[in-house]
Amino acid sequence: MSPELTIRRDDLSSAATRELLALHLAGMHANSPADAVFALDLTGLQRPDVRVWSAWSGEHIAGIGALKLLGDGTGEVKSMRTHPDFLRRGVAAALLEHIIGEARAGGCHRLSLETGNGPAFEPALALYRRRGFVEGEAFGDYRASAFNQFLHLAL
Repeated sequence: MSPELTIRRDDLSSAATRELLALHLAGMHANSPADAVFALDLTGLQRPDVRVWSAWSGEHIAGIGALKLLGDGTGEVKSMRTHPDFLRRGVAAALLEHIIGEARAGGCHRLSLETGNGPAFEPALALYRRRGFVEGEAFGDYRASAFNQFLHLAL
């Protein structure tokens, strides 16, 4: 991770955060079947059970990530996106570690995530697997399909 990278709680009010979120949503829609896009929009990320963090390098947003608390001692990783100018510089790994730490501190015993299949999802899948996430069953309100997959990390 770059030494100047800082991670802070984000209230989603800045133009930079909203632009990166829009890029994330566009990417999810471009690389997923219409009925398999579960990315949270701005309203979804502003719910009281969701916490969002952004990573910054000076005045430039480097990435975003979120934790959705599921109410049963588990959490879900949401909205992970690195800004294109900061790819392969450890931003996503730093955000993921931060989210894992926040989930643990909040009493979660497991983190889960839902993602898709295909080349657009491979970098994220590699990150999650390197961190110890393992494939598993659908969780929450998700239903398994040929496109989506589910990963879990015991905390």
